[in-house]
Formats: sequence, C-alpha cells, structure tokens
Amino acid sequence: MPHTILIRNAQIVTMNANEEILHGDIRIEDDRIAAIGPDLDASGADRVIDASGRTVIPGFVQTHIHLCQTLFRGKGDDLELLDWLRKRIWPLEAAHDEESIYYSAMLGIGELLQSGTTTIVDMETVHHTDSAFQAIAASGIRALSGKVMMDRKGSDIPLPLQEETKASLQESVDLLEKWHNHDNGRIRYAFSPRFVISCTDELLREVASLSDRYQVNVHTHASENLGEIELVEQMTGMRNIAYLDHIGLATDRLILAHCIWLDDNEKRIIRERGVHVSHCPGSNLKLASGIAEVPDMLDTSISVSLGADGAPCNNNLDMFNEMRLAALIQKPIHGPTAMDARSVFRMATIGGAKAVGMSSEIGSLEVGKKADLAILNLNQFHTFPSFDVDIISRIVYSATRADVETTIVDGKVLMDRGVMLTVDKDVTLREADRSIRRLLQRSPLT
Repeated sequence: MPHTILIRNAQIVTMNANEEILHGDIRIEDDRIAAIGPDLDASGADRVIDASGRTVIPGFVQTHIHLCQTLFRGKGDDLELLDWLRKRIWPLEAAHDEESIYYSAMLGIGELLQSGTTTIVDMETVHHTDSAFQAIAASGIRALSGKVMMDRKGSDIPLPLQEETKASLQESVDLLEKWHNHDNGRIRYAFSPRFVISCTDELLREVASLSDRYQVNVHTHASENLGEIELVEQMTGMRNIAYLDHIGLATDRLILAHCIWLDDNEKRIIRERGVHVSHCPGSNLKLASGIAEVPDMLDTSISVSLGADGAPCNNNLDMFNEMRLAALIQKPIHGPTAMDARSVFRMATIGGAKAVGMSSEIGSLEVGKKADLAILNLNQFHTFPSFDVDIISRIVYSATRADVETTIVDGKVLMDRGVMLTVDKDVTLREADRSIRRLLQRSPLT
C-alpha cells in the first residue's frame, strides 16, 4: 500500500500552465501528487494535515548554491569577488576536512529546508565531496551536486586546491557513478568546473564530452565580475560565453551562475543554445559585482532562475530574500513594472525546474508530479490585509522564511510545523562552530 498524506482545505498556488490558484485538498501517495481537488477522500490516508488558512506552494528550486561554504558565513564581508576568493574562500576551502564538509552541508540544508527550498544545484570544493553527498542523502533534500574542478595552476590558488587534470576528471566520474540518480533520482550529479580562469582548456573540453556521454548537467560561474572577464579574454582571446561555446560547453545542459556582464553576442549564444542562467541578486550586490540584465533576458526567451549562491557572499540562503531583491533592483533601472511578482515567483519555481531539466517532475503542483512543496502560514501582521491582494504579491513582497511551517520533498515531511525531522539542529549548530574553529586554526585569514 502506498504511504498517503492528505493536505486539507489549502489555498494552492499551482504554477501549472495556467498558473491557477485553487482552494481544496492535495493527496500525496508515496513520492507523487495523486490528486488535487475539493473534498478529497481521506480514507486510507496515513496522515491528514489540516491546512485551513494556509497556502501551499511548489518547493523553491535554487539553481546556484555552495553548501561547502556555509561554515564561512560572515567570513567574507565587504570584498569584491577576486579578493573574496583569494583572501578568504580559497584558504578556507583548502582547510576543509570530511567532517567539516558534512556539517557545512547540513547547516546549509537545514536553512534551505526551513525556508521552503526543496531542490538545489550545489557546487562543492575540490576535496571531500562524498561527505556532502552523504549529508544530502541523509537530509532528504533534492539536489544536483558535484565536486569543484580547478586544474589550472596559479600562485593565488592554495596548493591543496590545485588539481591534476586527469585526477580531477576521474574523481568527478567516480562520484557521478556512485551518486547520480541515488534514491530514485532525488540526487543527481553535475560536473562543476569552477570557472574559466581556474580550469584548463583540456579539462573543460573533456567536461563537455563527459556531459554529453552521461547526459548530465554542467554547473559553473561566468561573467560575474569585470576583472574575471578581463582575465578570460587574456587567456582565451574571447569573452566567457563565446569561449564556452567554442569548446562545446554551451548546451541546454549548462547552468551558468551570474551572467551579469554579457554582450549581445553572448546573449544570442545563451538563447540559441538553450543555456540556463542562474540569477543571484543578493550575492551580486554584496560582492559589488553588478546587476544582471534579467528583464532583457526574459524578454528574449532566455531561461533564468534564482539562487542564493554561498553563505559568505550573501549571508543567507533564503529564496524569499532573493525573490524580493530580484524584483526590486530592476525597478530603478527599468521602471516600476519591470520584474513583477509573478515573473519572479515563476523563476523561483518552474523556472528552476526547467533549468535542471525536471519541469515535468517538479516546479509546480500538478497530478503526477513529485510531491515537493511548502506550506506557508500567511496569517501574520506583515502579510495582511489579505483581502483583494494577489497571493503571489504577498509571497514575493511580504512573506519571509519564518512563514514556512512545513516542507515536503519526495512525499516525505522534512520539516513539520517548524520542527526539523532530518537535520538535527542542536548537533548541527554545535558541530558547525567546532568545525569553523578548526578550519580557522589551520588557515588564518588575511
């Protein structure tokens, strides 16, 4: 018999093709939505959740996260990207051990689940990535993840992060063969070269070949910072996206974080090749990187989704924060109607699902899809009055992560009325502090 959950009397933000807002019940059987409608039969349900006065939304899909960096929250403030990497992030990543990676991942996952994110695209560091996968497996979150790849030698990169090309490729393939499609596809692998300036041409070309062979995503950074773009042009004679296209990486399996500084040719390549852009407004503002031209991308049918990036370049992993920022930062530039609430919510849900190639499985609440969802309590001072106010406006502009009561992934309740069920909060907080203390002793920051 299937395990069945019935969610009763909810306001349901479906994000289906018609973006319908419904009132009624959701029946979950095992990992999928079996029925949506009024007064569904509760017989045989293992659990009935009374969602009267609550709002059910598709779980958020964040398409750019660094779980390995969650321990570094507060350690990278007030720096631009390249200094941030060289002075803080790379030295700390080089100091990681298996235990610190595990608790860094658990700390991030706890925050993500608590704020309604059910799927992430995660980039780890060079070593100990298996520990992050163990945390992902234990927590129940849906994830694409991969070890970061950095085989270009340079004085700025700590020795522990400098890899040999063949070793980096082999370890990535080994991890893929162990973890890809784990737990009925909840966990998937994504090749994760850090960015062009830390990877050789040989490695990136082989990643393109491996992505095609295994039909898996590639997740990397591009055009985040003007200094980065200048270095790429010095190294390759081309701008970032043109180079990635030249070596065969620009396909619909490619997820590019940031893409702030693009020229018209690069936008054309992204659109024609079906490349997916992950917009990270909080990170882009904090690192003073710039503001991506998202309205133009959306107007020209480029696939854009949202991500918080890592904790030390944002200081939180909260999709509510990213949605609000994504909307607000465009308005002084493009006018008050730019980036309306519905467009932003679409990016946070079905847009993310499209980026990871799972729009037929997640990103909306529809019969037959995976039961990945969050239940919100919007009966709060900061979200009222509710009369004659669009529910998506209330979610994007007024709601906060504190309004998430319950998070369900693959039909499993991972947070139940504010109580984490798969991430031990007390243990994770204690071990996170122990871990960062150990890392700082190994790698004092400049």
